[in-house]
Amino acid sequence: MRIVRGKEKARSTFLRRALGEVPPLPRWLRRRIEEVFGARLTAEQVVERIIRQVRREGDAALLELGQKLDGVELDSLEVTPEEMSAASKIDKSLASALELAADRIRSFHLAFRGRGQDIDLGEGGLGRLLRPLERVGIYVPGGTASYPSTVLMTAIPARVAGVRQIILTTPPAPGGGVSPAVLAAAELAGVDRIFKVGGAQAIAAMAFGTQTVPRVDKVCGPGNIFVVLAKKMVYGVVGIDGLHGPTETVIVADEDASPALCAADLLAQAEHDPLASAILITNSLPLGKAVAEEVERQLASLERQAITRQALHARGGIAVVDSIDEAIELANEYAPEHLALLVKDPWFYLSRITNAGGVFLGEGCPEAIGDYVAGPSHVMPTGGSARFSSPLGVDDFLKVTSLFALDQESVRHLGQAASALARAEGLTAHARAVEMRLPQARPKPNRRKGRPSGDEG
Repeated sequence: MRIVRGKEKARSTFLRRALGEVPPLPRWLRRRIEEVFGARLTAEQVVERIIRQVRREGDAALLELGQKLDGVELDSLEVTPEEMSAASKIDKSLASALELAADRIRSFHLAFRGRGQDIDLGEGGLGRLLRPLERVGIYVPGGTASYPSTVLMTAIPARVAGVRQIILTTPPAPGGGVSPAVLAAAELAGVDRIFKVGGAQAIAAMAFGTQTVPRVDKVCGPGNIFVVLAKKMVYGVVGIDGLHGPTETVIVADEDASPALCAADLLAQAEHDPLASAILITNSLPLGKAVAEEVERQLASLERQAITRQALHARGGIAVVDSIDEAIELANEYAPEHLALLVKDPWFYLSRITNAGGVFLGEGCPEAIGDYVAGPSHVMPTGGSARFSSPLGVDDFLKVTSLFALDQESVRHLGQAASALARAEGLTAHARAVEMRLPQARPKPNRRKGRPSGDEG
């Protein structure tokens, strides 16, 4: 791994974000796009075409795109009860791990549900009405790999929130089926329907609905660049949980940190994706050098060595700064998805953390456990969006309606001010609607000059 010295050098290299930019597509993918669509298209143009086709053709588009993009011919889009039976055939140890993860995730979100479906009426007749969304769509990456953990991390918070219907879309495997582990996770999480659709076309199907795939109120879950762009383009037609890009981790470590553990945590993130970011910030040059050596040593035995090495070369690095305070400053600026504090007293520095999707305290708490069984969702803000957004949770599946139940005394107390503001804005009807409820300010009947009123005649 490359090592740089000083804050400014770190800011100008691997800690520099290209905010809002779509990363360039690799050559092989550009060739594939031209082959499928008959033109040289950007990622945005590809997604626009897919969304238009799904809106226009519905199920037929999903079947055609599945064949063209995934190389899979399907007889039906929805997973049948017969196909679901494969869930019972997974290895017992995997089934046990999924059950443990599901229990812990459910317990965590139940503890933080709060008054998720209550009428919360405060003083003065004002409050909030919280209700779960009716139907939510979960996107789970798939195809050549399967991610049952993502099923649990997205669907369980929705179920805890009280969502009435949860549907799941995932790319089919080369044979046209869905991973038994994903099916088993879906059963544990309470998913209602599963569809063998992936990519941007899955997002479009859930946003607009097709003959088979129902339209949802919100689309959640991570995906590749085409999924992220599709979520961005359909936002407003449906809600989205965020634009979750490649995973990223920042480790802040002092001179006492274990080089082997630092390297292991960096590699655990880098193996996700060639675009993953794995960064160490330390106040110790000897530690930085030792971690770089450990990364090379551990990398040699990884199954995904090529992907991991590519990620470390493109977006990884070690920054050596003057102090842990400077390291925390850089971490807050970068706003990583995962922030690991491998320092002597991590709790001391916790109060200084302002921007991170998740914070992992101490060497004994690896981020990889958070990916699977700790409890909080592993769907977290990426790309610097931890500056303004949060990990997926129960609140993502609740909507708030403001309640107004002002009594007559409150209206009398507030009405004159409301009327004055309305008239200042030129909204006479607004003012009158208030004034008609104020006995002392109700307009009197019009009387013509020189004629007696009704009670005088």
